[in-house]
Amino acid sequence: MKQALRNVLSFAGVLLMIASLVWISFHQEKQQAIRTQSTANRPTAPKPFAVVVLDPGHGGQDSGAMCGGVMEKDLTLDVARRVDRLLDAEGVATLMTRLGDTYVSLADRAAFGNRVRDSIFVSIHFNEDNKPVASGVETYYAPHQIASASALASWLPFLARPPSDSPKLESRSLAGFIQEALVARTRSVDRGTQTKQFFVIANVTSPAVLIEGGFLTNKEDVSKLASEDYRDQLAAAIADGILRYRDAVSQRKSALTATGLETAE
Repeated sequence: MKQALRNVLSFAGVLLMIASLVWISFHQEKQQAIRTQSTANRPTAPKPFAVVVLDPGHGGQDSGAMCGGVMEKDLTLDVARRVDRLLDAEGVATLMTRLGDTYVSLADRAAFGNRVRDSIFVSIHFNEDNKPVASGVETYYAPHQIASASALASWLPFLARPPSDSPKLESRSLAGFIQEALVARTRSVDRGTQTKQFFVIANVTSPAVLIEGGFLTNKEDVSKLASEDYRDQLAAAIADGILRYRDAVSQRKSALTATGLETAE
């Protein structure tokens, strides 16, 4: 009888120990879940864009504007590569819509931009005009951008949601930073930021701008663009504008996050 009682008590002790271990484990998991949920609900500072999509205009059979042996397609690719190297040195991820002298349609460029999440889109071009006195730099943003896009909508814009009634504020802001840097770096005539419904920037959903870096119908502009040093300055200006825009977005979002934290408290 005593032996049976000892066995029962021993078995009960084992069960109690197992129950204690299970309770402790469950309690720890519950506390961890609460901490995880608390961290997930806590506002965090959103990050600015992750990728810059560089779009060297024209290419392949599409030479763009020309002046003698100088072709727009070559200049856009050259400057885009310089911007790419500068941004890479700053730790900014980049992608290019074309890497060599190849033709890429406007629809394919827009579709490429829409496939890259959390990005901005910067299209690089050079100008031409029927007046040889026209000179300077200008940066465009679309008055209306599509609100959302799918792979099909990029090629068939009418399938996308209707464009907004006003320009995307982030596109306007990006254009302003780049234009300011272009003028400061190159000392070119400031033609300002302007709106125009260029297909390639109107049909991407991310902040998007199109840069005109000088006139190939102006002898002085062409002379400057023939210089590698000047193209370096042009690329540096574009990179500067992008980085300043990034910093401004980061500060703005951090301020919003701080406001959210204060409200939550």
